[in-house]
Amino acid sequence: MARKSDTSSTPKEPGRFKQMWQVFQMTRRYDSNAVWIMLLGFLAPVIVGLGFALWLGDGNGFTIALWIIAGVLGGLLIALVVLGRRAEKAAYSQIEGQPGAVGAVLRSSLRRGWVGSEMPVSVNGKTHDAVYRAVGRGGVVLISEGPISRTQRMLDDEKRKVGKVVPNVPISTISVGPDANAVPLHKLSRSLVKIKPKLTKAEVLAVNNRLTSMSKAGLPIPKGIDPNKVRAQRRA
Repeated sequence: MARKSDTSSTPKEPGRFKQMWQVFQMTRRYDSNAVWIMLLGFLAPVIVGLGFALWLGDGNGFTIALWIIAGVLGGLLIALVVLGRRAEKAAYSQIEGQPGAVGAVLRSSLRRGWVGSEMPVSVNGKTHDAVYRAVGRGGVVLISEGPISRTQRMLDDEKRKVGKVVPNVPISTISVGPDANAVPLHKLSRSLVKIKPKLTKAEVLAVNNRLTSMSKAGLPIPKGIDPNKVRAQRRA
């Protein structure tokens, strides 16, 4: 008789609370201030809720309990928001400065309405400096990865190429690297959102389709990027 397939050996994904605990442990390991900031974020609403309970409760136990519960829930919400922000920063700090770091952000953290790829549109095979492209309501954004002294020429060349393909679309540039005025990796997604919208959703899709149709034959892949794991681009 044939044996039944053993499905019990299939590893189960950790539950939500276990995942949150793992995220907390990782964040605490790389960000020593995260615990204190989360604690302050939790205690502030609790103290405010307790204050309102004593001020407006007027001896009514039910009203006092509601204010305290509201304070606790508000504190938990703020603590989770702080954890998410600090965890994102801690995660990006581990890959910051490595080839392909900008591509990882474009793959996983682009806000709605933006389209980007983890593959660079231009790369220096010797230094692994690269230029990435994102398209959104703010137009076309070229993002350099590496010192601006080495990537400025790459940005200028790519800007001219994009300008020929979509001449009436605004083009912005962002530098991610060791320079003092560069955008930190964990703030890249938010920097894109801050760009003033100038295109409609339909125009974003049309511009992205036109740019992706440009030939990419012979483009070298920088170290740190696995072309076999490239995901499909997100659409607005």
